[in-house]
Amino acid sequence: MNVRIRFLGGAGSVTGSRFLLEIDNYKLLIDCGLFQGLKELRLRNWDDFPVDPKSINAIVLTHGHIDHSGYLPRLVKQGFNGTIHCTSPTEDLLEVLLTDAAKLQEEEAGWAKKKGYSKHENPQPLFTSEDVLAYLSILNGHNFQERIKISDTIVGTFQPAGHILGASSILLEIFGNQQTKTILFSGDLGRDDDPIHGRPQKAPQADVLFIESTYGNRNHHDGNIEQEFASIINDTINHGCLLIPSFAVGRTQLLLFYIEKLLETNQIPAIPVYVDSPMAISATSLYRKHLDNHILDDEDLRDIGCAFDHPLIKYHRLKELSANLNTIKTGAVIISASGMCTGGRILHHLYHRLPRANDTVLFVGYQADGTRGRRILNGEPTIRIFGVDVPVHSRISNIDGLSAHADQQNLLHWLDNISSAPKRTFVVHGEKENSEGLASKIRLEKGWDNVIVPQYLESLEIFEGI
Repeated sequence: MNVRIRFLGGAGSVTGSRFLLEIDNYKLLIDCGLFQGLKELRLRNWDDFPVDPKSINAIVLTHGHIDHSGYLPRLVKQGFNGTIHCTSPTEDLLEVLLTDAAKLQEEEAGWAKKKGYSKHENPQPLFTSEDVLAYLSILNGHNFQERIKISDTIVGTFQPAGHILGASSILLEIFGNQQTKTILFSGDLGRDDDPIHGRPQKAPQADVLFIESTYGNRNHHDGNIEQEFASIINDTINHGCLLIPSFAVGRTQLLLFYIEKLLETNQIPAIPVYVDSPMAISATSLYRKHLDNHILDDEDLRDIGCAFDHPLIKYHRLKELSANLNTIKTGAVIISASGMCTGGRILHHLYHRLPRANDTVLFVGYQADGTRGRRILNGEPTIRIFGVDVPVHSRISNIDGLSAHADQQNLLHWLDNISSAPKRTFVVHGEKENSEGLASKIRLEKGWDNVIVPQYLESLEIFEGI
């Protein structure tokens, strides 16, 4: 039996995770994500899939974020009809996330056609709500630590990875004719000190390892998150509003967790906080459904519940209410998606607030290269939104301590249980300097020689004659 890996995404970039294992004639896809950021990456979403979707036997997902799952409806539309395995919380989140993603794409295509800023005469969404409904029936949710028979020769186990609700690392056992081999995919790893999702389960021994490197070349700022967050809010609200682009799943809940504490301890005044993300309330309800998938206790859950029910927290589902937020000049916090400013309601907030010198835009998560979020953080003087070059006069702030990703120190800590070097270690899901930085650090601190930073579409044998 021979095993080959093909890097169809998540190599040379921090989005579009897609790793194809070919075990003789059996094809297993690990993650099925959308590319985001740079135009050359986003265009890959519209290309034909590098292999025939009908030839893929099964898919295993590490978690629900769009850069790991967002291509699923399109792959099914192109003919994939195998099974999809994920954790049970991920199964629930995918229905929320991809239904919302389809709706946003449909709305954006319609808006682009109406306003005429698309290069296409009749712009189309990448996938539709109908496409999402077609793939939901082939999702299979599983528990952590459950050994799942994927095929006659492959067994998979999901292990907690922190990061967001239901996020997992995946250990695959490949039963060959002569030997059994193990392959470990880290997925996106969370932080050791995450107050909601807890620390990732440390890596087990494996013959071949794939490790993410989103923050592979840096460590998060070591500071008091509550104080830093409170300071930014207090510095802004007397003369303007604070706008926070935030991922609706995981990050919005974390922000509300901290805001509730800041209000309770009077570190910030009694100001309105607007949650302008239709997915957020649905995602929060899943924390109550999946009690064994996070470390919040009953009191913490009540705090999050109070945050949504708190008289100072306003949840805006209707577009009209969202648009009304543009009239508020001072004394408010607005949280909206998407977290990297690639789409969603955050765009119309940025359109109105970036030109306002008294407002502050606060980033609380990773901004991939080429996204609006990265360009704003890089200090570009204008940002193109809805076909218009919008001037950036607002103050721009960033708290990397709120990121859901492990930093370099956390990533190395995750490897502590591995006593002997894997046959190969692939450093993936990172921009070039981050992947190469982590690879160098692993070689230096772990003494592992065969650490590889793969390239997009690279293909190689990882086991021969097993």
